[in-house]
Amino acid sequence: MTEGSGVSKNPFRLLHTMIRVRDLDRSIDFYTRHLGMKLLRRKDYPSGRFTLAFVGYGDEKDHTVVELTYNWDQKEPYDLGTGFGHLALAAPDIYGTCERLAKEGVEIPRPPGPMKHGGSVIAFIEDPDGYKIELIERS
Repeated sequence: MTEGSGVSKNPFRLLHTMIRVRDLDRSIDFYTRHLGMKLLRRKDYPSGRFTLAFVGYGDEKDHTVVELTYNWDQKEPYDLGTGFGHLALAAPDIYGTCERLAKEGVEIPRPPGPMKHGGSVIAFIEDPDGYKIELIERS
């Protein structure tokens, strides 16, 4: 950003975050039905034996999205590793949101409440593959 102008002159922009999933339809359902994202596009790549689906809250031309990669021959769960942390989403009424998600069977390893050392009201949920998603209360 140039000082005071409010306009970015940086040509770089975060486009998407990619995660590998074992059941693409289940993952699309999770992100669209539970988190309100839209399926933006989906394409099979038969020669590579994988499918890509992009979900998000707005068009990719001006929103960062999540790329769900489904490898057709993957039989075992992915090792989530220790390097990846979480995705973070703004959420209104975090207590009500988590109550609704819990009724739908969504795992909530960290129930809603204030951060331990003060600050925002947060919660952590898990998608069908165990990826952590932080919900941060925003009105």
